[in-house]
Amino acid sequence: MKRSVKPPSAPPRVWQRMLSGRRLDLAHPSPMDIEIEDIAHGLARVARWNGQTRGEHAFSVAEHSVLVETLVRRLEPGLGPQDWMTALLHDSPEYVIGDMISPFKAILGESYKGVEARLQEAVHIRFGLKAVTTAGLKKVIKQADNICAWFEAVQLAGFSEAEADGFFGKPPGGLTLKLAPLPPTEAQAAFLARFGDIQAAMVRQETMR
Repeated sequence: MKRSVKPPSAPPRVWQRMLSGRRLDLAHPSPMDIEIEDIAHGLARVARWNGQTRGEHAFSVAEHSVLVETLVRRLEPGLGPQDWMTALLHDSPEYVIGDMISPFKAILGESYKGVEARLQEAVHIRFGLKAVTTAGLKKVIKQADNICAWFEAVQLAGFSEAEADGFFGKPPGGLTLKLAPLPPTEAQAAFLARFGDIQAAMVRQETMR
C-alpha cells in the first residue's frame, strides 16, 4: 500500500504590507522599507493600555511619543535634534507589532525583544540616527516614558496615585501633564508635524558643521 506524500507547506508570511505599498519583513527589516507616514498612521491607531482608558478616543502611541519627546527636552535641555528624534521614535516598532502591555512582554520574553530591537535599529538607520541608543539617552527617555505613563495611569487608566508611584515612580515635583486623548487623525498630524520640525533642525545642524 502506497503512502501518500504530503507536499511541503509554504513558509509562513513574515512581512506586512503598508499603506505606502512597502512590504516590511519583520524577521529581517530593511530601512528602505520604512516610511514615516506608515509609522505615524500606525502609531496613531495603536492604543496605549490596550484601550482600557477613559474618554471617547483611545490614548494613542503617537500622542504618547510626542509627549515623551517633549519631556525629554525638558529633562535634558542640552540635548540636540538627533536625541529628540530618537525620543520621538522610541516606540516606533509598535506601528508594526502593536503596543504589548508589560505583563505580556514578560511572558513572550526574548523572542519579542529581538523582533522589537531589529525593527528599532532599522528605523534608526532609515532616519539617520545611531543604530543603538546610547545608555545615557536611553535612561533619559525611560525617565520621560515613566513620567508620561504615571499621568496616563492616574488620569486615564484608573490607577490610584499610590499604585502609579509603585509602578512608575513619582514624577518630579512641579511637573504636571493634562492629558486629552486625540482622534487618530489629529494624533497622526501632531506626530508628523513634530517629526518635520526635528528633521528640519537636524538639517540645519548638519549645514552648520
